[in-house]
Formats: sequence, C-alpha cells, structure tokens
Amino acid sequence: MKSNKNLLRTVVTILLIGTYTISASAQTKPNGISRTELQRHDMSTSGIEMVQANIDFEPGTAFGNHNHPGEEIIYVLEGELEYIVEGKPPVILKAGEVLFIPAGTIHSAKNLGKTKASELATYIVEKGKPLLQLIK
Repeated sequence: MKSNKNLLRTVVTILLIGTYTISASAQTKPNGISRTELQRHDMSTSGIEMVQANIDFEPGTAFGNHNHPGEEIIYVLEGELEYIVEGKPPVILKAGEVLFIPAGTIHSAKNLGKTKASELATYIVEKGKPLLQLIK
C-alpha cells in the first residue's frame, strides 16, 4: 500500500513538472519556431556559460522583442532573416552571414522567405539566469 502511494506521488510529480515545462516553453517560443540546444558549457570566467542552439523559423514566423543576460552571436545557416536590433536600422541576413548582439540589447528576428530559415545562436551568458526575457 505504501509503495502504491509513493508510485502515485512520483507519477503526479512527473506530470506536474512536464506540464510546467510545456507551459513555460509555450510562453517563450512562438508557433513555427523550434529551438534545439546543441551544447552548454561553463566558461573559464566564474558564473558565465556558453549555450549554443539551432533555431529554425518556418516561413513568415517571427520571434518578437527579447533580450539575453549576455552576448549573442548569430550565424545564419539557411534562408533569409530580418533582425531588428535596438538602436540600429533593420538588417537582413542570408546564409553565411553573421550578427553580434550585445548583452541586454532588445532585438527580434523574422523569416522573410518562403522556405525555412535557420540560425546557429551562440550565447555567452550569466549562468543560472533565464536564457531570454520577452519584452512587451
């Protein structure tokens, strides 16, 4: 009987964690955009980590205004993406082109093309902070 209660608690805990994870990711990622984390490593500077991710944008999708607790280095892998970075004119990048976004800078990205677009995003950020913050 005690074993069944422990099993039930474990199952409920797993379901609650899964629900929280799904709802948290739904709040930070628009439909048509997928993010695959490729690697995460502590840097030699205490409290700093590197996170690298592949981000895919379906045609016409956009990731609205947001910022990061550190620098972002973008390399466009395929397609055509428009970036709007606070304090700068919009820039359109194609495969093979790069962009640097300073820490805390508000920016957005949009796939302008009729096919999928992808970027390799490398973040050098403060460890333990959320990777991104949506700005309304």
